[in-house]
Amino acid sequence: MKSRKWNQLLRKVELPTFLLLPVLSVLLFGQQEKSTTPTDKTTAQYAGGDTCKTCHEDLYKNNFERTSHFKTTLQGGHGCESCHGPGSEHVAGGGDISKIISFKGLSRQKSDARCLACHSENHEQRHFSSSAHASNDVGCLDCHSPHHAKEPEHLLVRAQPDLCYGCHTSTKADFARPYRHRVDEGLIQCSDCHNTHGTTTLRQVRTLPSGDAVCYKCHTDKQGPFVFEHVPVKTEGCTSCHTPHGSTNPRFLRVSNVNLLCLQCHTFPSGPQGPTHNQAAKYQACTLCHSAVHGSNASNVFFR
Repeated sequence: MKSRKWNQLLRKVELPTFLLLPVLSVLLFGQQEKSTTPTDKTTAQYAGGDTCKTCHEDLYKNNFERTSHFKTTLQGGHGCESCHGPGSEHVAGGGDISKIISFKGLSRQKSDARCLACHSENHEQRHFSSSAHASNDVGCLDCHSPHHAKEPEHLLVRAQPDLCYGCHTSTKADFARPYRHRVDEGLIQCSDCHNTHGTTTLRQVRTLPSGDAVCYKCHTDKQGPFVFEHVPVKTEGCTSCHTPHGSTNPRFLRVSNVNLLCLQCHTFPSGPQGPTHNQAAKYQACTLCHSAVHGSNASNVFFR
């Protein structure tokens, strides 16, 4: 039958056959594909929040009305059904769970898609699909619980940093070192430095509106701009010298000896650049003289 249609169409045209093949294939196979596409037979209607409340009153009042999701009932919103879909068939079926969207039966990808239908419009979550969490099969409901959150802010299943430590065990060990950011003490949180929903930067690290590293949010005196910039600060960032979570060395330095840290870059076949220094005797640390290591407005060799 299909070959007969081809022959009939080809007889009616005068153009070369090879020019018609792409067009005809789209017409014939496209129509066939369209005709075999299953139609959405869902006839469920929105039942309304009051109907949901008749069976789920405790959940509605204690775990929905008091959360940020309650705003889905405003301005003509559908409340519960905004996430769970129209519920008339669920009600007619006496609470048949197969007649409504239950997140317990959804895959991570499908449940994430329903969350992102609203939240992807926010700046905070717009990069989640390409984030490290999404690529490692960590979904929204692994960290958030719309109805049974232990932490009211952001509806987290556990408070930070314990929630993050569940996966990032090596980072937990870093915060037990002598010199560390006070995360365990509650002075800062993981999300102060990292956007857990994804960024365009390495390790999902936040940046300031200026594009600078988030470290400058607290360490403003190191931001500059300076007349004489220390190149690694601008090219490699703070982590070229410091370990951000914690260290056994003062000032979060990567190595205990300041000279050894400096000489990782400032070493040439003849020794350190500039005057010959006796590293073992007089000059105990490069920063005794070159104290403005983050940048200087007065000296191109970062003298104080």
